[in-house]
Amino acid sequence: MATTQSPPLTSGTDRLTGRAWALLLVLCGAIFLEGIDVSMLGVALPSIQAELGMSTDSLQWVVSAYVLGYGGFMLLGGRMADLLGRRRMFLIWLGVFLVFSGLGGFATEGWILIIARFVTGVAAAFMTPAGLSIITTSFPEGPQRNRALLVYAGTAAAGFSLGLVVGGLLTAISWRWVFFAPVILTIAILLAAFPLIPAEERSPGASRKDFDLAGATTVTGGMLLLVLAVSEAHNLGWPLATGLLAAGLALLGAFVRIQRRAAAPLLRLGILRSPTLLRANLSAILFAGSFFGFQFIAVLYFQQLRDWTPLETGLALLVLGIDAVLAPTLTPWLVNRFGNVRVIFGGLVLAALAYVLFLPIGPGWTYAAMFPTLILIGLSFALAYGPLTIAATDGVAEEEQGLAGGLLYTSWQFGGALGLAAVSAVNATFGAGGGSPQALLDGYHAALIVPVAATALAALITAFGLRTRAVRT
Repeated sequence: MATTQSPPLTSGTDRLTGRAWALLLVLCGAIFLEGIDVSMLGVALPSIQAELGMSTDSLQWVVSAYVLGYGGFMLLGGRMADLLGRRRMFLIWLGVFLVFSGLGGFATEGWILIIARFVTGVAAAFMTPAGLSIITTSFPEGPQRNRALLVYAGTAAAGFSLGLVVGGLLTAISWRWVFFAPVILTIAILLAAFPLIPAEERSPGASRKDFDLAGATTVTGGMLLLVLAVSEAHNLGWPLATGLLAAGLALLGAFVRIQRRAAAPLLRLGILRSPTLLRANLSAILFAGSFFGFQFIAVLYFQQLRDWTPLETGLALLVLGIDAVLAPTLTPWLVNRFGNVRVIFGGLVLAALAYVLFLPIGPGWTYAAMFPTLILIGLSFALAYGPLTIAATDGVAEEEQGLAGGLLYTSWQFGGALGLAAVSAVNATFGAGGGSPQALLDGYHAALIVPVAATALAALITAFGLRTRAVRT
């Protein structure tokens, strides 16, 4: 894809120029927006449930609708960024994100909010891989790109962490401000993005045939049915849930067949032959699922069982924001010193330990008892999030950077939706004895097994990368 001439992003000493930092700031602003949008909503869920009269089962769909729209269209978003122009896709879908984030704040019924969140997720699915691929094609592979990606990932983590507190503050006023506040930030990012992101020309010959809509439909439908089967199994009954699970797997199988035969596939299956990329995406699915599931249960524990306010909940989770400090400072040094794989493995082990420490929660737990889990989760994000981003895009050809970025964020979002569905289903099954404190605790204790198992499996997958490196050396 051809680009117009613009001032260089690196100096003769390989340092980033002022324009490079300005461009990176704008792109970081967008991923910060995405992070803060998700985390603010997490804190506001109990307030939304109370005002809109939603059940706990339907409440998880406020989050799952977003991540399914996000994950389901991410590959198509990455492909369109590569073909139609990263700048064009970034700006257009940032505008759509703005509109539907605002509309979510006016919802008067649960189903209206769920639809608004789904479309907002679709907008993020087109915007995010475009932003990531602007970075990976603007900064040369190596230390400069790694630094930019770690700053980018650290900003996303910071958005998520700060959103927990900001969400608490805004929810104390009204949960609707959780949707209105991102509109203001989006407007500022749009105004800055127009002059800073270099213009591009559309790829020669790009046409409708280059967009695999059948692939996008089958992968989205497959993920939706899988999440529906897991989350609603206790309500639908196992025969129907098994049927939905089989239908979801069949759609994903159809997606693979379509990709093999399509002239311009949404996902070139050959890209999965990279063991590093494959491990990174599998680990991302499990890591995201564990954290989204843990946060869902933790917020319910704080607000339903402990009667904490949204602000108190946000302040309790603020310690997770340590990753915003460590990701751009400590993590680059660790990656240079020990390599990506070891750093990722360390982060996953810390996450598994964190969730294990939270398993015995009780009705009278002090914050000091919770603190080790929260600080370890923050550390795990600092070690795993950015390096997984590097691993998933390193060595990928420039014309497929959008695809690689889209694949990674599809993994994050699908993992998040699946993790939410799993903990919601387990919580509902084992905490079905009513609203008594003991019944609630029974559900929480059972549901917390899911994050432990997911991170342990992710660490095992990453360990194969350690073994491969040891054999090669």
